[in-house]
Amino acid sequence: MNKTQTNVGRREVLRAGVATAAGAALPMLARAQSDTLRIGVVSPTSGPLGIFGEGDGHVLELVRKHTAGGIEAGGKRLKVEFIHKDTQSNPVRAAQVAKELINSDKVDLVLSTSTPETVNPVADACEAAGIPALSTTSPWEAFYFGRGAKPGEPSPFKWTYHFSFGVGNFAKLYADQWSKVATNKKVGMLLPADADGNAIRGLLIPALQKAGFTVVDAGPYQNGVADFSAQIALFKKEGVEIFNTFPFPPDFAVFWRQAAQRGLAQQMKIVQLAKAGLFAAELDALGTLGHGLHAGAYWHRSFPFQSSSTGLSCAQLADSFEKASGKGVNQQLGATASLFDAALAAVRACPNPKDRAAMAKALATLKTETAVGLVDFTSGPVPNCAPTGLVGVQWVRAKPGAKAKFDVEIVSNADHPRVAVTSQMKAYAMGRT
Repeated sequence: MNKTQTNVGRREVLRAGVATAAGAALPMLARAQSDTLRIGVVSPTSGPLGIFGEGDGHVLELVRKHTAGGIEAGGKRLKVEFIHKDTQSNPVRAAQVAKELINSDKVDLVLSTSTPETVNPVADACEAAGIPALSTTSPWEAFYFGRGAKPGEPSPFKWTYHFSFGVGNFAKLYADQWSKVATNKKVGMLLPADADGNAIRGLLIPALQKAGFTVVDAGPYQNGVADFSAQIALFKKEGVEIFNTFPFPPDFAVFWRQAAQRGLAQQMKIVQLAKAGLFAAELDALGTLGHGLHAGAYWHRSFPFQSSSTGLSCAQLADSFEKASGKGVNQQLGATASLFDAALAAVRACPNPKDRAAMAKALATLKTETAVGLVDFTSGPVPNCAPTGLVGVQWVRAKPGAKAKFDVEIVSNADHPRVAVTSQMKAYAMGRT
């Protein structure tokens, strides 16, 4: 055999060896991939909605630690990998990162949270790609009807599911909470021209009118506006004593400082916030103007529930965040934990979580306890959505030694009777209650 033949022979052997090794590796790689469930997580951790995502990293760290050994699903143990992406509070980026998770990261399930600006574009991307998705913390009407579903018609959604409070929860909560302070029952509504504002305007205003309130709607405004003088003048002229709004958090601070300067804040007896006024940092920035403000809360450290994805009670979850961050507790903490609670419960109930259709069916039939209470997709009110309860709260000055300047007390539980009231509601009095 000549030298050339020898070299060729060696190359053949080497090539065959590489091919054999690659062939042996392929089943191992496929097996590794089939044993790992990849879950994408999308939320705003920067930008004007970034305060919603302040605790998301902490919750995800707790969930990763609690599921480090994998989870049982479909008769076998699956590893779980979470990939978290920030929307920067931009709906366009929310859709972009969802597509990255689907096309580049090859996730099996997508989770998203915090306002329609996040969950709607993420859900639309998942629906188009046929990827199961679960979301929370946005009125369910904004998720369902805001994405094109029609009342009384079959659901157009096969892959995307959402649990959260809805307009009906707000109506029930407000009717009870506002009865606890004597007013003229005139309500000034400040609603933006966005998915939240449109859903609230079309559904909550009629419900409040039916409950006996006179509603003064200042009309839609653009998020980020710097001058609210026209709306303030209208509310002063109409003599409203109840104020209700669903703005981006920074916009309320602008409005309320102007309202105090122009004498409107002194006129109000109830200042009811949603979307804004949820977090202690917002109240800290308002100073004395924040004391006595009212809100609805979808989670509180005193909720009597357990988070299965973290292994912690609600009180323990709050304590863990405060210890790790040095900040006051953020109510989105429990809602984000509930998203993982519900998602992992659906995974455990699914015969094959790597099968998209099977995973979507597991979401559609999910009924489980979470950090915010019961999540039940089997009872409506519409397909793809499950409502959760709200409690009425009031911001008060925190006790000495607290992590934040303000604390929040539960003053109304008509919409969530499993949660105990912690204090009596008082009228707002220009920060002097």
